[in-house]
Amino acid sequence: MSLSSLTIEPALIDRYGRRIDYLRLSVTDRCDLRCTYCLPKGFKDFEEPKHWLNFDEIERVVAAFVRLGVRRVRLTGGEPLLRQGLSDLAARLSSLPGMKDLSLSTNATQLVRHARALKQAGVSRLNVSLDSLQSDRFAAIAGRDVLGDVLAGLAAAQAEGFSPIKLNMVVQPGVNDDEVESMVRFSLKQGFILRLIETMPVGETGRQSGFLDLQQVLRKLAQKFDLTPSALELGGGPARYWQNRDGDFTLGAITPISQHFCATCNRVRLSVDGTLYLCLGQEDKLALRPLLRSGISDKELEQAIRNAISLKPERHEFREQPSKVVRFMSATGG
Repeated sequence: MSLSSLTIEPALIDRYGRRIDYLRLSVTDRCDLRCTYCLPKGFKDFEEPKHWLNFDEIERVVAAFVRLGVRRVRLTGGEPLLRQGLSDLAARLSSLPGMKDLSLSTNATQLVRHARALKQAGVSRLNVSLDSLQSDRFAAIAGRDVLGDVLAGLAAAQAEGFSPIKLNMVVQPGVNDDEVESMVRFSLKQGFILRLIETMPVGETGRQSGFLDLQQVLRKLAQKFDLTPSALELGGGPARYWQNRDGDFTLGAITPISQHFCATCNRVRLSVDGTLYLCLGQEDKLALRPLLRSGISDKELEQAIRNAISLKPERHEFREQPSKVVRFMSATGG
């Protein structure tokens, strides 16, 4: 085989040698819940719709990322199902040449109405936020008692064949940390992957929610449910996984504070207004919307993305400077 016949796949490599192949795409900063660690009660300072990237602009940016070697895209928010026409956008993105994995993060309150259309549009996997199985506690955390809607949404997703379905539980001390074992049993019974997440100090709400080191929690769960570390790679994200002896339950942990994963970070985030955030815990960013609306060419867009990736910081500073990031999580994208 001659060298000229070899196909060299494009790649985004940052200055620390990390390959960036995962884009988390926020389609809205609005949400129908007010989870205590994400948005404060009464918050109304959302981005104006005229500043949102429209679907043509989103498709153009994602296509540029895919040409540069990104293979995984996750639709996020806010609550992405609040963006009108989301399944149409998903269909456009899933059909891009080179796209291998289109997934969605959701609180599932709207999922009953959208599950079928999303599956038909090419969304293959779901991450569902679920912090409690107790209605009163769910309402205290999320601001509304819609646990029944979430559970119905999960059932609808299973009926449509989404797999895997991951439950994301943000574990907060004195709030829901006593419910972890119940969530494990629920996930085992229903066939869900459970992922436990440490609260991150993003915005004032994140800092006020309190931090629980998950390492001790994980040791107890491993012993109680006979879990052993697994080399599973599920979705390209930062979770570490364990499985039980029978292989019918998988537990994941996302531990940005107690055991950060910055050395292997493979992702960037695009907010609803077209801001490319290079690190969840830093302020490094690039505003793409002005470039898109000034008539930038595709080649210039690709070069702008490459230039931004070259500035991706080595790591967050959640421990050293917990008050550094003032934007709320919903503004960045999940």
